[in-house]
Amino acid sequence: MRVNSSAIAAAPIAVAAPAPAPIPATDRGGIALAAAGVLAFSFTLPGTAWAMDGLGPWTTTSLRIVLAALIAAVALRLTRTPRPERRHWAGLAVVACGTVIGFPLLTALALQTSSTSHSAVVIGLLPLTTAVYGTLRTGSRPSPAFWAAALAGAAAVVTFTLGTGGGSLTRGDLYLAAALLITAAAYGEGGRLARELPGWQVISWALLLSLPFAVPAAALALAAEPFEPTARSLAGLVWVALVSQFFGLVLWYRGLARAGVARASQLQLAQPLLTLAWAVLLLDEHMTWAAPLTALAVLACIAVTQLAPSRPEHARTDPR
Repeated sequence: MRVNSSAIAAAPIAVAAPAPAPIPATDRGGIALAAAGVLAFSFTLPGTAWAMDGLGPWTTTSLRIVLAALIAAVALRLTRTPRPERRHWAGLAVVACGTVIGFPLLTALALQTSSTSHSAVVIGLLPLTTAVYGTLRTGSRPSPAFWAAALAGAAAVVTFTLGTGGGSLTRGDLYLAAALLITAAAYGEGGRLARELPGWQVISWALLLSLPFAVPAAALALAAEPFEPTARSLAGLVWVALVSQFFGLVLWYRGLARAGVARASQLQLAQPLLTLAWAVLLLDEHMTWAAPLTALAVLACIAVTQLAPSRPEHARTDPR
């Protein structure tokens, strides 16, 4: 027995190498939610262009806020949601200024002088600027491969969209640049807040914060701008108010919270190409042969950003 015991004791114990840890299910779910938000947003510029068939830019922006805020107020009332804590209001104000007011108004003004395909440049640059803001704000540290892929994807989209616009800068480009900066901050703050509050509450409270601007702006805009609503313009207004301004953002902020601002934001690299496809189908705009090549380049960059390792962001709570 002793010999056998010694032999058993002396026998080396094989230890299997640990298998690579799978991507957490919440990350995959977060990526799926963010992707659904991107799909919803890809109709925003065509929807805005439809709305402006019979409405002015200020009328379109203010009415979409009012309509979306009514839905938000009903949702908050029915769920008896308590008011956010004082520490949340600064971030909600940034979301209101950027996502609710700034982006819709500035892109509507840009569409007065720029085509939908050219205006998509702001969407192409948003993933990079949002990732930069999210990195500075949350403390995440994406790898060099992540940044290289993000820069390459942004460069591909910028090259394509500027090429379709002839490469010239207009007043519309200045509006787009301003929208780019303010929306990146709003996305970053919204993603951070959605770790503590459900995403639908983040956008709902931001919409209610925007009402003091939207109601008087709507009254003034209706009196100052042409108001000739058509079935097409009303359909565009309903889309940008209900989907782009509310339900799409609910999905988007939830996705940012679960998958991380820097990583999930790179899915938006595909948004300009989707928008270009809708512009062809819905607005009869022409697409050049470079579109499929750019699409392949962007998809490759998205794949790299999703696989590139990064240091995790600060501890998060489940926003439910």
